[in-house]
Amino acid sequence: MTTLADLAQEHVTDLAMEPYWWRSLPQEAEGPEQIPEKTDVAVVGSGFTGLSAALTLAREGRSVTVLEAGRLGFGASTRNGGQVGSGNQKFRVATLIEMMGVQKAEAMLREGVAMLDHIDALVHELKIECFFVRCGRFRGAVRPSHYEAMARDMEDLRRHAQVESFMVPRSEQHREIDTDYFFGGSVLPQDASLHPGLYHAGLSDAAAKAGAQLIGETPVRAVQPEAEGFSVHTDRGTLWARNVIIATNGYRQNFNKFCHKRIVPVTSSLIATAPMNRELLNALFPSGRVYGNSARVFSYFRKAPDESRIIWGGRVGRNAGEMDPRSYAHLASDMLKVFPQIADVGVTHAWSGRIGYTFDEFPHLGRTPDGIHYAMGYCGTGVSRSTWFGRKIALQLLGKYEGFSEFTGLRFPSHPFQTFAPMAVPLFEQWYRAKDALEK
Repeated sequence: MTTLADLAQEHVTDLAMEPYWWRSLPQEAEGPEQIPEKTDVAVVGSGFTGLSAALTLAREGRSVTVLEAGRLGFGASTRNGGQVGSGNQKFRVATLIEMMGVQKAEAMLREGVAMLDHIDALVHELKIECFFVRCGRFRGAVRPSHYEAMARDMEDLRRHAQVESFMVPRSEQHREIDTDYFFGGSVLPQDASLHPGLYHAGLSDAAAKAGAQLIGETPVRAVQPEAEGFSVHTDRGTLWARNVIIATNGYRQNFNKFCHKRIVPVTSSLIATAPMNRELLNALFPSGRVYGNSARVFSYFRKAPDESRIIWGGRVGRNAGEMDPRSYAHLASDMLKVFPQIADVGVTHAWSGRIGYTFDEFPHLGRTPDGIHYAMGYCGTGVSRSTWFGRKIALQLLGKYEGFSEFTGLRFPSHPFQTFAPMAVPLFEQWYRAKDALEK
């Protein structure tokens, strides 16, 4: 078996090149031979956004058809790390206030808390068995100056959004994590974790039971406005829909120029270790939280919820391709910097997923100039955001007041060099990684 030390040196013998979470997915039922001729709402994308929207619409009596290019949930919804936060981690509170003003910033922060509470309530309402737990999040400071900045931000978060948090100095961080790599860190005790594969399966089941039709292996090639609706052209025929929601985030938007010009797909990569000695695993993670760090090219990691493994994620490594094991060597190296004591632990799975990044680092929902609804751009904090925004965009489509979001109406910027942005992402990440190393 390939060990962490082997993978770090790119000596790979055997790895399953697919998400660890897929092991727990139920066998997908075969879809219909033909797509329906018409529907009230066509939802493009079967991730958390699309399923949340479909569930909301179906419960309101609308006929809903969810179209997915691959298997249902093929994208980031079943590929992420399963960490669930308040959805406001992209900006420090002081920066957000500087950008938006105190009143708007506080409203955005409170909505982020509502996103987290909503997914908690939804999991319990639908009785989804996905290991959801409010375990809290520890974020390690990779430099002493980062610790001080995090402390100021946690104080601002308490003051402006009443979010509980506390700091852990380096002298006490072993109660959170068994490493000397960090210079202390912050804890958000209300953050959560889940098994993303099982959560997706539960949402799929709920949407289908509510009446939504979920159809995989049906790429959408074009959406054209027509009188009182849209024609949705797929590889399996054309569907007429009164309304359309684009819910693809970091995946295909090339059938819609407006969204395509505003999203930059960024690859995030993960590995899963082989089952470990449980006592050792619990010693590494004594508080049982989800974890991250303060580096520019950050890592995020946790114990697997169902077996004694570690799930470790970060940005893309060398550009050898998502199916090349060498592309994941940097993740093993990063893990061993934090936990050098587990070099002989095996690695069984490696996979990647695409994050939908925006040029302003805010998520966006609304309507395109030709009347298509969209919700996307979660910038790496998508589990709670996507579930929330899927419901919100569905309510907006229905014309309900409850569909209001503080993120509605934000200018959704593009960039003149958007076409080249995906190619530039690996170069920027290597540059940021070099700066992190020099500062460390």
